[in-house]
Amino acid sequence: MEENGEEKLIAVARHIAKTLGHNESMADDILQIFSNFDGRFSREKLSDKMTGDHDLRACASLDHTLESLERQISQYVAADHPIWSDSADSSAFLDSVDELIATIRYWAPMATSDKTVSACLARAEDFMQQAMFRLGEEFRLLIERGCETFDLMPSYVNNGESTMFDSDEEEEMIDGGEDHNEIPVAQPLTDYDVVIDALPSGTINDLHEIAKRMVAGGFGKECSHVYSSCRREFLEESMSRLGVQKLSIEEVQKMVWQDLEDEINKWIKASNVALRILFPSERRLCDRVFFGFSSAADLSFMEVCRVSTVQILNFADAVAIGSRSPERLFKILDLFETLRDLMPEFESNFSDQYSLVLRNDGVLVWKRLGETIRGIFMELENLIRRDPAKAPVPRGGLHPITRYVMNYVRAACRSRETLEQVFEENVNVVVPSKDSSTSLSVQISWIMELLESNLEMKSKIYGDAALCSVFMMNNERYILQKVKDSDELGSLLGDDWIRKHTAKIKQFQMSYQRSSWNKILGLLKVDVGNAAGRPLSMKDKIKLFKSQFEDTCKIQSQWIIFDDQLRKELKISLANLLLPAYQNFIKRFQNSPEVGKHADKYINYGVEDIEMHINELFQGVGGSAVSRK
Repeated sequence: MEENGEEKLIAVARHIAKTLGHNESMADDILQIFSNFDGRFSREKLSDKMTGDHDLRACASLDHTLESLERQISQYVAADHPIWSDSADSSAFLDSVDELIATIRYWAPMATSDKTVSACLARAEDFMQQAMFRLGEEFRLLIERGCETFDLMPSYVNNGESTMFDSDEEEEMIDGGEDHNEIPVAQPLTDYDVVIDALPSGTINDLHEIAKRMVAGGFGKECSHVYSSCRREFLEESMSRLGVQKLSIEEVQKMVWQDLEDEINKWIKASNVALRILFPSERRLCDRVFFGFSSAADLSFMEVCRVSTVQILNFADAVAIGSRSPERLFKILDLFETLRDLMPEFESNFSDQYSLVLRNDGVLVWKRLGETIRGIFMELENLIRRDPAKAPVPRGGLHPITRYVMNYVRAACRSRETLEQVFEENVNVVVPSKDSSTSLSVQISWIMELLESNLEMKSKIYGDAALCSVFMMNNERYILQKVKDSDELGSLLGDDWIRKHTAKIKQFQMSYQRSSWNKILGLLKVDVGNAAGRPLSMKDKIKLFKSQFEDTCKIQSQWIIFDDQLRKELKISLANLLLPAYQNFIKRFQNSPEVGKHADKYINYGVEDIEMHINELFQGVGGSAVSRK
């Protein structure tokens, strides 16, 4: 009975505290007064009971709230029409979702200590998931419907007759056509200061409101996934309309070079449009849809652009790891320069934590193209080394390897700035040099040295030393003229190189004269003996001169000096050497007692005749048979 009386007394005290206390703080003060007045009214006994009553009422309130929200949300979740087709429905649905999110947040701290609250929240989380799933569907529908109604998806072409791939313009934007059966015609771009608004502003605002709820509800990744899957299709379609095919590495490497060149041209234009227009536009759209949620915006943007970026980089990488045949240099230089010039766009577009891997991959592929360019120059060196010394070039003319290498190097050096960058970045390239320099000038000098060594080897297969010198003169003269006619080559190799090779040509001229004409000139000297060492008579000398001169002229008139100026210089040099000696010999011959007044009977050629025959040298059969191109 005493215990029952105490319980009743405590119950009365609780009732008084609850009745008089207008808020929890006041009730708490009343409980403190009772506790001080009588030990039976301890704070613990009074507050435990009151807390229990409060918890029961609170759980009932939570359950009631959740039932109400579940009824509101369920009607939208089960709706068989797009909720955002009616602004009142969409607003009411978002309000219900807001209230559900706020309710779960408020009660979540109590769930760990109260099983009833935990059970209620588990039920709340279940239809929260249903609500978020429906929001995701509405999100997708808004994006798809926005693209259809706004109709601003850019159209790119893949048409060989269009200006997209045939004009000299760098890139083209698209003029979309109404007829879906025809490919739209590309219009040239004047610059890249273009932003594509792919969705109407109202749709973007609606998407932002949905994204805000999904992120708040813990479904940010799911929202990003829905967004990126829709926008990724847009980018892939844009890349396809630019003419870029989805090619595997194996498919790229199996393509014939002419087809691959066409693909590279398309790739260059598509990459510029993608990195400078499409990706920045997607970045802007992501930031507007996920405004205030930078992590979700970054993740969405990366997922939108990842496939197209990988497609771009995989193609360039496939070309880079393919054949290093020298004729591929110029298109690979185009690839290298395109990626180099797009590096700022890689930096600006892919600056967040999620996109960092795309930026790094871009740098790696660009560096790999540089390695390929260096590899192509190594292959050029090997081509020169391996070029065999087979049959000699007819008539001592220009060798095909000389023409090929010089035109190749000259064309390559038009991209001097790029090649300097490539070789300066390669600290491990092995080039014979005292200072281990890796500059382009040393690389080109080394190629010139290899070419000249190869030509010297080829010159040795001529049986005639004079023809060997003519061959070297021709090829050295061609090399020198190509260097002097090119500002890039001339400045790379330098004035000292030019002076050295001008002197080498003079040396070959002297060698030619010694091996071909010194013996003939010797016949015109006073004291010349026969094979037995006995002096030749004047009659024998003039007969031998006539015979050897005619044979030499007959042979050398078929030889070639392709350069007009060199041919002229050589003839003048021969005339200055031969004519005075012959003229003096004729005078001595005519005054010789051995011949007497019958001298003219033995003289077949006058000085003018000798000069005429010299002028007929080096004409080749039917004229010059060697092109200087």
